[in-house]
Amino acid sequence: MPEVSSGLSSKPGWLAQRFMVAAANPLATDAGYQVLKAGGSALDAAIAVQMVLTLVEPQSSGIGGGAFLMHWDGRTVQAWDGRETAPAAADERLFLLPDGKPMPFPQAAVGGRSVGVPGVVRMLEQAHRAQGKLPWAQLFEPAIRLAEQGFPVSPRLHTQLLAEQALKATPNAAAYFFGPDGQPHPVGHRLRNPALAQVLKRLAAEGSVALYSGAIAEDMVRRVRQHPANPGLLSTADLMGYRPVVREPVCTDWRAYRICGFPPPSSGHLAVMQILGMLDALGPEAPGWAPDGPSSALFLHRYTEAARLAFADRALYVADPGFTAAPGGRWTSLLDPAYLRSRAALIGEQSMKTAQPGVPPGVQRVSMAPQAQETELGTSHLSIVDGEGRTLAMTTTIEAAWGSRLLSDGGTGLPGGFLLNNQLTDFSFAPTDAQGRPIANRVESGKRPRSSMSPTLVFDRLDGRLLMSLGSPGGAAIIHFTAKTLLGTLAFGLDAQRAIDLPNFGSFNGPTVLEKGRFETATVEALKARGHAVQEIDMTSGLQAIQRQGGGWFGGADPRREGVVRGD
Repeated sequence: MPEVSSGLSSKPGWLAQRFMVAAANPLATDAGYQVLKAGGSALDAAIAVQMVLTLVEPQSSGIGGGAFLMHWDGRTVQAWDGRETAPAAADERLFLLPDGKPMPFPQAAVGGRSVGVPGVVRMLEQAHRAQGKLPWAQLFEPAIRLAEQGFPVSPRLHTQLLAEQALKATPNAAAYFFGPDGQPHPVGHRLRNPALAQVLKRLAAEGSVALYSGAIAEDMVRRVRQHPANPGLLSTADLMGYRPVVREPVCTDWRAYRICGFPPPSSGHLAVMQILGMLDALGPEAPGWAPDGPSSALFLHRYTEAARLAFADRALYVADPGFTAAPGGRWTSLLDPAYLRSRAALIGEQSMKTAQPGVPPGVQRVSMAPQAQETELGTSHLSIVDGEGRTLAMTTTIEAAWGSRLLSDGGTGLPGGFLLNNQLTDFSFAPTDAQGRPIANRVESGKRPRSSMSPTLVFDRLDGRLLMSLGSPGGAAIIHFTAKTLLGTLAFGLDAQRAIDLPNFGSFNGPTVLEKGRFETATVEALKARGHAVQEIDMTSGLQAIQRQGGGWFGGADPRREGVVRGD
């Protein structure tokens, strides 16, 4: 279900003076670049990038999904929540089998059951009213042109299709993504999407109301509710009632920096800053050692032990704040320095293997149960700074690779369309534990599922200058990809590209996971000697980052995907 590895491609890093856009596909990056060159704002460029990503990177994100957007206008940081919501008819038994056991992930994800109310288009429209400069309709022109004229199938898209089987069971998706012989279109094949072109034209002319009502909405609902094997609960009333939320970001002081990230329902920033805080509490020698350096085994031991502790807290406490109270009445209780010191004190010379959640300050009694580890996948990230210094980080997703495998043509009857998310599988499938204690991230009507997406903005603590925008796809591993890049740039002194290039690593409160083929045998054996169960796997991050350099900007893109950076 995750996006498969498509190899490594060396990236040089890019320099610019005035503005810059980093996105996961060259065609999407170019769309954002053209908007910035025309005088558009960072938010304008993000809209153009997202619409092109819907076309050229359909397995990762699109108008049928959701997003978290961190935006800096030069004075204020805002967190725009375009996360999907559970349909009104959904309840905590959504992913339970008749015998009361949770469904296997593939059974839950594929089909209508997993589809949440998409949020990215309405969120971007609301943000555009506040931060846009160019007309809304103009921002759709690059994607409409590409959808009508066609775009060359990229090596990565071809690789994802080679690994995909469930998509073939959806007739219109199979006809669009595969040839008559059942094989994916070859690299370079010009793929046209007339259905998406028509949908985008309506969105350009009418605004988000065109997606959330009328023919497009009715087509989405029909495909969800009439799925032959796994129907869902999405309704036209759910779509009409969707509202994005502007949240207060969580800004955390760390060393000389102020790091601003997304609050719950994202667990990303809280977990990242818990890990960094615990590393600092272990002493000055620990965080300064790079994961590929001579002392990497000790660094990796300390990092992954801190990660276990952070993921244990995440599993117990973090969920949609509209449904779940913050521990001690504030989410920052999880980042309290004394609490992090007490948690770091649990890290010894040997791995704890599985950590237990802690009790942050202000918590009197814990009546909830931790969520069992579940699959969490997919996604794309873009970072943008415009000519006036407005900066954003946006992580956008349909959840697993290819989402629910449902392709809506918007009621046009034309080939192609856009994929619907499987975001509801980010909820806990089991509503309670064996003792009957409720799990915070269980399915509830209208609720937003917990996420790991970590769009991040970094500032200088002393003068308030914005220093960096970054983020990544990768499900729960987003937390580790983001933490690695922050450590690489802010602690190890690397530029953004070299920090992104570092090998990936982490733990989700189970085995220690290392990026396959990137660590020496001696390092792996040293971890095993400390009691770690080591798994070497593909860890296909898709990091994008833009950092201030001198009087301009330096951008980096992940060598594991197709992203590039452009700027002037």
